Amino acid sequence: MKREILISATPQESWVALLEDDRLVELMLDRPDTDRLVGDIYLGKVEAVLPGIQAAFVDIGTDKAGFLHVSDLVSDEDSDEDDDDSDDGGGRGSSRNGGRNRGGKFPPIQTQIKKGDSVLVQVTKEPIGTKGPRLTAQVSLPGRFLVYMPFSTHIGVSRKIDQRDERSRLRQLAREIRPEGAGGLIIRTVGEELNRDRFAGEFNRLRSLWQKIERRAESSKAPTLVHGEAKLISGVIRDLFSDKLDALIVDSKQAHNEIVQYVKSVDPELMDRIQLYHDSVPLFDRYDIEEEIGEAFERKVMLPSGGYIIVEPTEALVSIDVNTGRFTGKGKRDPEETILRTNMDAAKEVARQLRLRDIGGIIVVDFIDMESQGNRDRVLQEVRTQLGRDRARTKAFAVSDLGLVEMTRQRVRPSLFQTLTRVCDHCSGAGRVFTPPTVIRRVERSLKRAAASGKERSITIRVHPEVALHVLEEEPDFVKRLKGRTRLELDLKDDPLLAEDEFRLLSGPAEEDVTSKYVTRQPG
Repeated sequence: MKREILISATPQESWVALLEDDRLVELMLDRPDTDRLVGDIYLGKVEAVLPGIQAAFVDIGTDKAGFLHVSDLVSDEDSDEDDDDSDDGGGRGSSRNGGRNRGGKFPPIQTQIKKGDSVLVQVTKEPIGTKGPRLTAQVSLPGRFLVYMPFSTHIGVSRKIDQRDERSRLRQLAREIRPEGAGGLIIRTVGEELNRDRFAGEFNRLRSLWQKIERRAESSKAPTLVHGEAKLISGVIRDLFSDKLDALIVDSKQAHNEIVQYVKSVDPELMDRIQLYHDSVPLFDRYDIEEEIGEAFERKVMLPSGGYIIVEPTEALVSIDVNTGRFTGKGKRDPEETILRTNMDAAKEVARQLRLRDIGGIIVVDFIDMESQGNRDRVLQEVRTQLGRDRARTKAFAVSDLGLVEMTRQRVRPSLFQTLTRVCDHCSGAGRVFTPPTVIRRVERSLKRAAASGKERSITIRVHPEVALHVLEEEPDFVKRLKGRTRLELDLKDDPLLAEDEFRLLSGPAEEDVTSKYVTRQPG
């Protein structure tokens, strides 16, 4: 499979695109005004300890306090196990107890920390929506070949290194380079087939970095940042750029120079894969990335077979519906084969969309019902195979009797949709607005309340031009009829500054806004 990284960098923002077989599968964005917290290490101050949920809220100096669960406070004493590769660097794979042993027994949190304590914590999940950042006290420092965990005794090897002999060799190397009591290590995927000297050099560097962090924490007052994780481009080069990538193409000379300097020092054999892009056509336009970014915000995604999927984010989960669309198969003689083909296409596209949109949490996919259990198994296996390419931790459960596949995907930061958009001022995120006839009926009910109050004599009604046009064309006697019923002097005016389903009631010659007195609830 052909894999490439494209980097488009300006002083205002940096974009990183990962392509597989010339298709965009991951997109990352960094802007100076948007802090990336994952991997940052803070000396925090405990604001509150909540025994009922075995968690604490920790002030780390950000707008919202961080959430620290008891399972992320207890040190991890497991050893010699397989491990997820933390390809995204500091924090993505550091909170291992939090994801793996959630149901385990832990000492009560109130016996370990109390309000006012200072605690060293690392961010494992960005603030999302109303939730603050997720924290762990199980700090991890990612290098190119190793992840160093100073509070652990764990020795792990990435699951993506699947040769048993190589795994044993790497685990033994990790034990040899780590002094007794010096912490835990995970060998990352890119460390496969490396020698002792490379590992020892990086371990010493990471351990030295940790000692600096400790000294900084000891001399600081909480809350304060004591170590910042690598920025987007640096982190991507460290975590993703390996001999499994065919090319890294960057359109910024400054970024290109920084990348070259880093790669020269850690893996000079990869130098010939770094390319500085010079063409007058923008890099992302050359590879049609802008068009694919636009498609990532569409509800409807077409499949190669002619079917399509519908992606619907909700507060609790993301639902994905699969439809055959115009695809009817050959001669319409075998509907089961048609459905299988569509579902197989959908399995690939669903996995791609999860990565591209960076969707996390609970995902439910409504595949088209299949009669054959064998076909259901094939679709599920395809889903799992495609998810295997994902750097985020994922899990797909068996197809239910209703044809649903439930999945979970690690959520580290807000999705692409949440990052690049905001809630619509008109519909407040509903995606729908009231129709003009509905708005007129709401106006009518509000005017009746105003008349019943006995406090109003004349009211000016301001509505969106579309609503005013509806009144003119469909209900030309509206104002006259309401005057007779309410005994109020009424005047209807259009106002293009209002939302389509918004209206205002203005009282008297001074046009005092009395909308809130007589309208039960305005949109937005």
